[in-house]
Amino acid sequence: MRCPPFWLKVQTVWLVLILLLTAGFYRLGLDFSLIREKLPFMLGLRLTPNGFVQGAVLTLVITVVSMAVSLLVAVLTALGRLSRNPVAFGVATFYASFFRGTPLLVQVLIIYLALPQFGLVLSGFTSGILALSLNYGAYLAETIRAGIASVPKGQREAAMALGLGRYLIGVKIVAPQAMRFIIPPAGAQFISMLKDSSLVSIMGLWELNFLAQSFGRSTYHYMEMLLSAAVIYWILSIGLEIMQNRLERHFGRSIAAER
Repeated sequence: MRCPPFWLKVQTVWLVLILLLTAGFYRLGLDFSLIREKLPFMLGLRLTPNGFVQGAVLTLVITVVSMAVSLLVAVLTALGRLSRNPVAFGVATFYASFFRGTPLLVQVLIIYLALPQFGLVLSGFTSGILALSLNYGAYLAETIRAGIASVPKGQREAAMALGLGRYLIGVKIVAPQAMRFIIPPAGAQFISMLKDSSLVSIMGLWELNFLAQSFGRSTYHYMEMLLSAAVIYWILSIGLEIMQNRLERHFGRSIAAER
């Protein structure tokens, strides 16, 4: 008799565990009617009273924008870390050290609460994106730097011998090889960013964590609301994991072909 494939066994284990968790939630006597009532708001299917997005949709917007900005910051910082220019190297290392060495929550509070003391007033949305981008940009910079450094120097020298310019060497030679080493840790950091976006709730933004706490406070059913938020975060994280796995397979095709 043919043994079931490994992936089918894994999916079966997941299904059994999910069923056990669901059964356990039912045994707790949770108010599922309340969850159904509040779920459209938490998912972001309803707009706020002033017509702005909320819930999981706002969480995704903050995360996606922060991903894009942090990538730009990280690439510039990584290039600065690899530069022989003392000014560029000094600025890059100082920035990375500061934002990696201080808590994200403190950075959020400084940007949102302390900067207005000096006349720079930013909205909660802008402050959240700025804090997440600067914090994760510092971590991503080290990931990108390590990925670039992993490409053998001979690859660049061979490309220069063929007369290729620095831009083409970076885009066509270095980047595709470095991505195999960059994507796994970068994907993990983006998933962490998705969860850390909950910190913007302290600024009054109606994102997922803020709504879960607000509905729990108003109904005295914290368990239902916080569990719902946890499940939504989990599903969003799984979506990012799937994207990460596809990117890993795409940039790892050459290695897979050699095997």
